Amino acid sequence: MLDKFSLSGRVAIVTGALGLLGRNHCLALAEAGASVVVADLAKEAAQTFAAELGDNHLGIGLDVTSEASVIQARDLILDQYGRIDVLVNNAALNEAVENPAMALELTAFENFPVAQFRASLEVNVTGVFLCSQVFGTVMAQQGKGSIINVASTYGLVGPDQSIYRNEAGEQTFYKTAAYPATKGAVVNFTRFLAAYWGTKGVRVNTLSPGGVENNQNEFFIKNYSAKTVLGRMAQPDDYQGAVVFLASDASAYMSGANLVVDGGWTAM
Repeated sequence: MLDKFSLSGRVAIVTGALGLLGRNHCLALAEAGASVVVADLAKEAAQTFAAELGDNHLGIGLDVTSEASVIQARDLILDQYGRIDVLVNNAALNEAVENPAMALELTAFENFPVAQFRASLEVNVTGVFLCSQVFGTVMAQQGKGSIINVASTYGLVGPDQSIYRNEAGEQTFYKTAAYPATKGAVVNFTRFLAAYWGTKGVRVNTLSPGGVENNQNEFFIKNYSAKTVLGRMAQPDDYQGAVVFLASDASAYMSGANLVVDGGWTAM
């Protein structure tokens, strides 16, 4: 049974690969035996990280909002490996609570810039569309592949703005409309694509992670953790098993699904 989790001989692309979760997705896929394409805007850093993963991995520059960039990446990957087996659509814009530049006034819905909303749509939705279209077409032609679209619990439920209040009851930040709107779109795009390419052997699933502890204010970590069944935020490596499962034959009869890994956040 454990052999079904092996990704030996397969080529896996991770977009937004240099982010907190992206790096862990790459590590997990590499450990499972895949040749990993580390794809990120920062080409040199992607190449450095790919080399750190070991032999037969590739680092490339990729702008998921640019059709030309995605096509160029496809051609590079096919030249190197001759196939594409797994795509993890991980690249995303997310206004982070730990970012001091995101002032309270700016994140309030009444003030949130439409330009920033549109930028989120471009990366979080159009980027997923483009990468799925270009890389997924290769999988469909092969007759097999797995696409993993990374969404969020906020693609399923509305943000609880109270967790951004400090000990004095002061609102320090608002989760904006952009992230829930775009991640909700990703969940339903997964269903579309799974139905469209099912007969081509391409499985398409969503991974909806919960919040990851990443140097946020202590009050936020406490507030967030209290809303989960497990009483804590995720660690960056808590999603590695889910990614390998969805990428591998261990999930061979799974498509169009949303795997929620959130410590029980959406259970309460």
